[in-house]
Amino acid sequence: MPAPKKTKPAATAEITAADAKTDKPAKPAAKKSTGQAKLEKLGLKSNMDLVLHLPMRYEDETRIVPIAEAGFMTGAPVQVEGVITSCEVQYRPRRQLVATLVDDSGQLVMRFLNFYGSQQKQLAEGKRIRARGEVRHGFFGAEMVHPVYKAVEEGEALPTALTPVYPSGEGLPQAYLRKAIASALSRVDWRDTLPADLREQLGLAPFESSVKLLHNPPPDADENALMERSHPAWTRVKFDELLAQQLSMKRAQQARRSRGAPALPVVGELSAALLQALPFQLTGAQQRVLEEIRADLRASYPMQRLLQGDVGSGKTVVAAMAAAQAIDSGYQAALMAPTEILAEQHFRKIASWLEPLGVRVAWLTGSLKKKEKNEALADIASGYARLIVGTHALIQEGVDFARLGLVIVDEQHRFGVGQRLALRNKGMDAADAAIGEADTATVPHQLMMSATPIPRTLAMTYYADLEVSVIDELPPGRTPIVTRIIDQNRRDEVIARVHAAALEGRQVYWVCPLIEESEVLQLQTATETHDMLAAALPDLRVGLVHGRMKPAEKQVVMDGFSRGEIHVLVATTVIEVGVDVPNASLMVIEHAERFGLSQLHQLRGRVGRGAAASVCLLLYQAPLGPVAKQRLATMRETNDGFEIARRDLEIRGPGEFLGARQSGQAMLRFADLQTDQWLVDAARDAAQRLLQEDLATVEAHLTRWLGGREEFLKA
Repeated sequence: MPAPKKTKPAATAEITAADAKTDKPAKPAAKKSTGQAKLEKLGLKSNMDLVLHLPMRYEDETRIVPIAEAGFMTGAPVQVEGVITSCEVQYRPRRQLVATLVDDSGQLVMRFLNFYGSQQKQLAEGKRIRARGEVRHGFFGAEMVHPVYKAVEEGEALPTALTPVYPSGEGLPQAYLRKAIASALSRVDWRDTLPADLREQLGLAPFESSVKLLHNPPPDADENALMERSHPAWTRVKFDELLAQQLSMKRAQQARRSRGAPALPVVGELSAALLQALPFQLTGAQQRVLEEIRADLRASYPMQRLLQGDVGSGKTVVAAMAAAQAIDSGYQAALMAPTEILAEQHFRKIASWLEPLGVRVAWLTGSLKKKEKNEALADIASGYARLIVGTHALIQEGVDFARLGLVIVDEQHRFGVGQRLALRNKGMDAADAAIGEADTATVPHQLMMSATPIPRTLAMTYYADLEVSVIDELPPGRTPIVTRIIDQNRRDEVIARVHAAALEGRQVYWVCPLIEESEVLQLQTATETHDMLAAALPDLRVGLVHGRMKPAEKQVVMDGFSRGEIHVLVATTVIEVGVDVPNASLMVIEHAERFGLSQLHQLRGRVGRGAAASVCLLLYQAPLGPVAKQRLATMRETNDGFEIARRDLEIRGPGEFLGARQSGQAMLRFADLQTDQWLVDAARDAAQRLLQEDLATVEAHLTRWLGGREEFLKA
């Protein structure tokens, strides 16, 4: 489709939404060149896409170093210039192209292990070449392996700016990218999308000068500030990126609020009876978040709330109380968990609370026998089942709810966007669904739970469209878990510790990262460890549970452990979340260096759930890499899930930390959540102001930065 014609520039300095939409495709749409197709593969489809494809680093080609001097500058790239005196293909020890470059001070060898036939012509004897690379000392003296080079005339001027190096794809040379970006820089509409008073208030540089400087830094630019992304030009770009994300998230939130949801106002007999029947009192934090959820459920627009709480903080009972409110109000509630073990833990616990009060709690999972499954489906469709607990089976075709008012998703980051949407859409009004009114249909309220605490900065940035509740208090009677880091060579001491704990009447988890032997990772496997412990501890019962066992087999073992009949449970990470055995007070994690921080914290949280002093032993195999050392040190130093999450974010970065919440489109390209906290705060405040006062600016800014790619935010 041809791009619309440019509108006449507005009189003001700010750009309008209509103006922003004049950003033309980078090339005419008639026939794509190979280069154009490769640009599009990188997501570079318009001129503004190219303009916002900023350098990842810079090369200093503004000076020439004499070859003799370059020989002493190992470890850093240098640029030399000289004349080729010889160029030949050599075959020892393998086929390679070797050229000798000479200037007035000396000579060096340029060596190419992979090369094209045309390169031999480019490096023919007598050619003047400018080459850049790291100098190392080989058998024949100073040499550069695979330097970047070009032919020049004698006395040819040097660049006056640092040379940008762009993120690229296969078969997309830097020279082509630079040319495409330079062309785009001359064609885009540069008018600023930020109001002048906002720029002045935050001390931000103009958009045009900032972006042009980043593409072509002047000779006097602070190279360190550019590389560290602390230069004022980077600050402006990072703010604009954060503002676009905040605007799109807040707009997604507004769009959701414009939709209908069943009001669930009744906190009635069931809610009161459940509270009365609980064998414990809610903590102050649980009561606070429950009131936040109850207020949301009373509204006639969909709740979209994230309930965070550290391991063992009591999120399940809050979810049960929320479900009771939905049931009191005449609706069904559904709880979806990522694994069958976790789903079954929820089912058993919540059913033990609700079924004595006359509520039918249905269990739905892929492993159910046909008769049981059909019975559950009939109860769900008729409305007899008021609460439905299960795995991904809840979102499969053929699962029809009579009146779904509340969806609860546990460990929400382990589900994809599509899976969460599918469950939410199960509650869509049938008439709306039949005619495809997906954007206006009545949808159920949604409560997402996570035992992986999300640091404040991350929550503000990536969960700006959600309300967030935090249970920041553990139930009384929990004892802190002592964590020790132990070399696996001391395994015999650990086995003796396990034996002593069992003789004192305590139970033990022993977690392994693999099920069967792997040639790639020679780790202690669960099956091997089970056999080893059973032989070493003949007077104890040692159980084994892993993901490849049939659900019924797993449940038999888990039930035996819960009843105290199994002393030591050898397991893979299937016990990572949800398993609650208060008598278990010792956790051994094999090859702890192979686990992420969040997973280690979740596993450790399986102990310390009773009054007995609990210990977690992290067995590691030396030598440890720097990241593994950081992780294990963090586990030893703190039990605080929020502090662990903060350090995990530092180690892994937001993309990996967040899992499947959003597609790669949502990941920040330029802003850094560790160093740019003040920009996150400023962008959030600016987004709220602009959404209230200046929708034209909102539209223009989002068009520039997202180009209409907001669909991924709607989950």
